[in-house]
Amino acid sequence: MANRALRSSVLVAALTVPLLLPGTAVAGGPGRPLTIETVSNPRPALVSGGQVLVKVVPAGKRVTVSANGHDVTASFRAQPDGSLLGLVTGLRDGVNELSARSGGPDRRANLRVTNHPITGPVFSGAQQRPFYCETQAFGLPAATQPLCSAPTQVGYQYRTTAGTFAPLADPAARPADLATANVGGRAVPYVVRVERGTIDRAVYELAALYDGEPSPVAPEAGWNGKLVYTFGGGCNAGYHQGTSTGGVVNDLFLARGYAVASSTLNVLDTNCSPIISAEAAMMVKEHFAETYGPIAHTIGWGGSGGAIQQYDIAENYPGIVDGIIPGVSFPDPLSTGGPVSDCRLLERYFAGPGASFTAAQKQAVAGFASYDSCVSWDKTFASRATATGSCNAAIPVPARWDPVTNPGGVKCNSNEQLVNQLGRDPVTGFVRSPLDTTGVQYGLAALKAGTITAAQFADLNAAIGGLDHTGTPVPQRIAADPKALEAAYADGILNSASQGLRETPIIDQRTDLDLAGFGNDIHTTEWSYVLRQRLLRANGTADNQVIIENHATAAEAAAAGAYELDAMDRWLTAIDADGSHRSRQRKVLANRPADLGDGCYLSPTARITEKLTYPASGRCGAQYPVAANTRMVAGESLALDVLKCRLKPLDFRDYPVTFTAAERQRLRAAFPGGVCDYRRPGVGQRPPIGTWLSYGDERTGTTPPR
Repeated sequence: MANRALRSSVLVAALTVPLLLPGTAVAGGPGRPLTIETVSNPRPALVSGGQVLVKVVPAGKRVTVSANGHDVTASFRAQPDGSLLGLVTGLRDGVNELSARSGGPDRRANLRVTNHPITGPVFSGAQQRPFYCETQAFGLPAATQPLCSAPTQVGYQYRTTAGTFAPLADPAARPADLATANVGGRAVPYVVRVERGTIDRAVYELAALYDGEPSPVAPEAGWNGKLVYTFGGGCNAGYHQGTSTGGVVNDLFLARGYAVASSTLNVLDTNCSPIISAEAAMMVKEHFAETYGPIAHTIGWGGSGGAIQQYDIAENYPGIVDGIIPGVSFPDPLSTGGPVSDCRLLERYFAGPGASFTAAQKQAVAGFASYDSCVSWDKTFASRATATGSCNAAIPVPARWDPVTNPGGVKCNSNEQLVNQLGRDPVTGFVRSPLDTTGVQYGLAALKAGTITAAQFADLNAAIGGLDHTGTPVPQRIAADPKALEAAYADGILNSASQGLRETPIIDQRTDLDLAGFGNDIHTTEWSYVLRQRLLRANGTADNQVIIENHATAAEAAAAGAYELDAMDRWLTAIDADGSHRSRQRKVLANRPADLGDGCYLSPTARITEKLTYPASGRCGAQYPVAANTRMVAGESLALDVLKCRLKPLDFRDYPVTFTAAERQRLRAAFPGGVCDYRRPGVGQRPPIGTWLSYGDERTGTTPPR
């Protein structure tokens, strides 16, 4: 690993380093060069679990392979493409030397591999402690803190002709009601191998059609060579292992021959750190390849917090997923923090001094299609900003933080798993927060539209208050920690869409939950366009992102999911086959299928293609109107990438109303330093440092103190 320059203002009291780009060792000499490379993890510095799938080119009778001086040639098998493929086991933690030789000393290729424990970490930094184990939720034996390891178990299920999955004790059995799956136009028995175990302290799951015991050097006939990696939703503080994954026994994927993988740390409600999620996904994917063989491409799948992980992993750790299909998406964990906290404050205000606001006025201030979305944010997610309001039941009550009786206890603020990036405030003991409301003019667009009065605008902004570090309402506005702001931008936690996403195929699944009957849902449509605006701003194009809208019905969701999966596979397959010298970004743009574009479903059997815009327009716009949110009403742009705004003087000439002297005095008191100037970049806003950042593996000395 090569160190990157230490920032002038140290974020977390330790050096963060970018990881080496993947490399292939090449030998000199006449004829075809001899090469050796890691396949299960293309980054040889990040291998885990004591083994790695290795490829040597070209194959030949005289080729020998060694690991740390021991001959491992017998583990290799010739492949149809003229290579040798083998699983090298017995790697020690730390540096290992692999070597391939063919003939004389000038026909030798060497590769250094760094192995990390299967319990992690690899690059995410110091792990949370305490960490409560939940292996038994998956039928695994009870485990012990802090590693929560359990032995791997394999079970089998089959798909019935009635359309359900049923347990199967003997995978060789063929029940009378056994369905068939179609893999590459060939019917195969619909028997599924399900593997469960522990990796990176998470419980992982793998599922694939069964056609005999899997081998990394002889792929399964029932596997199409491609992987779907699923991610689950939510956002919470962690400190426990989790009781669910993104789900792997899924007919949409398995019936088409895809393998499916996920882990409990890929559920954001268990782990609200996309960095930890990226590490877990990398390690699980590596294990999958060491079990089943090389993967043609990996498709990300999942909604809400599952979408956050896909967008952020593709942006900051590109290559773990090759194409993504995020559903009901948000761009990252931090961007939503403003509207979530705003809704908690608005709910408190409207229940008190703002009780006279009408339903229409509340909706205009919140910006959503229905004010119920704000109510839902307050009820379901605002507790994530508190000290213990969202603690999972796995965390014993006596272990939780209490300012008097247990000040060192577990804090359940959702920022806890970002401590290795944001750092911890030495005064409060809480993770530094980038949340800020200073200068935010709540209801500004509603005032300009004449929906609320000057008096209401002044009272709202004077009385809305803020939240302290424990999430408790206080009279003062919220002020972000400067170090947290710097880290949020520099480390890409606020997703700028300027790195890996620019060369990632994206199909944004937008099930419309803004419509009548779904107004209490937090998954509002403007967020798909927020990410699109960031792509446009950073790269000058967003043509690698397709947005497809559908109604919230099972039939439309099924039709949309099947089409989007097929379209993404065709897109990635075309990119894989593109042997041109074009950049990855150009290949992504050039190989998008002709039938794939923005659009919407009018019914399960009627999909139209037309450019989707914000504000909404066209036939899709009529079916799927798009609203705003609290920060957009307050004047922030569609990109919503300003965590803390820069201020400008309060100037009453900027408003289309006349304030009384008393109202002016209240506004001056509410905005003593001025109001937000969204024409300027946010405080601390800067381009990210780069991709594949490492926060240490608890052995290198780069892990920040806890």
